[in-house]
Amino acid sequence: MGGLPASWVILLAAFLATPALGQDFVVPPADYPTLPAEAAGAEGFVPKGWRLEAQASGDLNKDGIADLAIVLQDTDPAKLVEHDGLGASPLDSNPRLLAVAFGERGGDYKLATTNHTLIPRRVDPVIADPLDEAGGIGIARGGLQIKLYLFSSAGSWDTRDASFTFRWQKGAFRLIGFDATNVQRNTGVVETNSVNYLTGKVETATGTIDSDENHVERSKIKPAPLLTLDEVGDGLAFDPGLE
Repeated sequence: MGGLPASWVILLAAFLATPALGQDFVVPPADYPTLPAEAAGAEGFVPKGWRLEAQASGDLNKDGIADLAIVLQDTDPAKLVEHDGLGASPLDSNPRLLAVAFGERGGDYKLATTNHTLIPRRVDPVIADPLDEAGGIGIARGGLQIKLYLFSSAGSWDTRDASFTFRWQKGAFRLIGFDATNVQRNTGVVETNSVNYLTGKVETATGTIDSDENHVERSKIKPAPLLTLDEVGDGLAFDPGLE
């Protein structure tokens, strides 16, 4: 597991584990559409059979024009999976697609990138929807922000909030910041990590849910090329590179 803290290793193991659902539990494969190269607004990028779930506006490429970040979700009824095991039934396994479009002076938007890995598809009924609680998208100070949430109703006591900040550099969105808080619901232990990939600085705070006091440690990570949005992969399985 590389540099993952022990509590995150346990959490990731629970996330990857599949509960006993019976042999009839099958998640249909996901298909991801090709989006239009240009559109007049967010709705213009929504393919047939999909819906616009969330959007944010702000200048991402420093040209003084507002850009769009959107989350789309499939609405295929066949991907609502009924089962008799633990967790949500039916399970909405419809995948999501993250897209960013740059605003143009004429008023339209030009597609800059799409990604379907950072926001993981829901395939385990005991794992909550990653966008239900702390999840969402935003644009602040020129950065694209994606927030995810991990909660398991069986198999793990850990809850995790994770936030990614990307900046448009050298023709791609690159990860410049990562923040995550992990709470162990049985012990009350809280661990928060904040990583600045531009400076290499890491701040780790540990404490408990019933106290305002935290133990804070500061460290550095080894210099490395900034990861692109696609290189980050599944946001809830991401290894921030901590030692």
